[in-house]
Amino acid sequence: MMKAGPIWALGAMSGTSLDGVDAAMVQTDGEKIYAFGDSGYRAYSEAEQLVLRSALGKWHDDDCSEALQVIQQAHAGHLSSFGDADLVGFHGQTLAHDPHGRGTHQIGDGAALANDLACPVVWDFRTADVQLGGEGAPLAPFYHFACAKWIGAERPIAFLNLGGVGNLTWIDPQQGKPDDPGALLAFDTGPANAPINDMMMQRLGRAYDQDGALATQGGVAVDAVEQFLMHPYFDRPAPKSLDRDEFVDVLELVAGLSDADAAATLTMMSAAAVARGLKRCPSTPGRVLVTGGGRKNPVMMHMLNGVLDTQVDPVEAVGLDGDMLEAQAFAHLAVRVQRGLPTSGPGTTGVRAAVSGGTISKPAGKGAN
Repeated sequence: MMKAGPIWALGAMSGTSLDGVDAAMVQTDGEKIYAFGDSGYRAYSEAEQLVLRSALGKWHDDDCSEALQVIQQAHAGHLSSFGDADLVGFHGQTLAHDPHGRGTHQIGDGAALANDLACPVVWDFRTADVQLGGEGAPLAPFYHFACAKWIGAERPIAFLNLGGVGNLTWIDPQQGKPDDPGALLAFDTGPANAPINDMMMQRLGRAYDQDGALATQGGVAVDAVEQFLMHPYFDRPAPKSLDRDEFVDVLELVAGLSDADAAATLTMMSAAAVARGLKRCPSTPGRVLVTGGGRKNPVMMHMLNGVLDTQVDPVEAVGLDGDMLEAQAFAHLAVRVQRGLPTSGPGTTGVRAAVSGGTISKPAGKGAN
């Protein structure tokens, strides 16, 4: 029987940076955040990352069996280390995303995970949104709205997630619900860490530019940034979303640069994409709160402060955990799915009407929804 009031939900996120699995507990009723619980990170090994990278861009589960095994084992092992949760939100791993073409493809078997954890699992969050004409991403904005309420924001504010792809959520906290007209506008700003990570791996065999150390030594090739901003994606109206590799040719723009100059230029491209995106918001937010791995890159944060006409801070400045915000989001969304509340709307994904996405799987022998 479904519990009334707030429950403890465990959310898990494996993002396009392919670094590992974040997991976090949140006490929520699907609308309000009541408390934050334990959280933890399980890194992928180099071998696991290679398997996942080899599956990027693939659309059929039959072609991704080895990657699926990595995802299932990593999540089952990591999530089983947490205390009792009433519900689990399982995002899986996005391999391909083409909302107005082939759809969206996340690997992950929520039914099997429910059996492994002996706990109900909500999964396949994006399909219903895409089927109703939405982009299927970003999905964290409804949680960002709850976070804006939790921190007591009174004027428009924005959350900026810098993972493999960047996404921005503009919020009017004066609205009562995230699906109220004008409450939210959300969209992917462009590539964030993915091109930097790919360049580092290709040239130096490193997963990322730790602390922006390489970018610090380089200079920005302004002409390359200007060419980057000519991509037709930036002229598309929001809401809009990206596949991780839609900008894969961006590496060609820095091919002739030194390693340090390439790192600096790719970092500025990510910041410039955010600046271009912020101009599409209904009003300039009083503050941009940055989450995701990009906030740990001091060069990225310095560049954002230089190109945005508003205050830029990591989300820790308001008492939130930037490493775990997306995992927490899928915990919160799982409760919304369980209670029939929408998880996306016209202002966040462009879906025709607010929709509650997700499939609920219960452990074998306990019935199924």
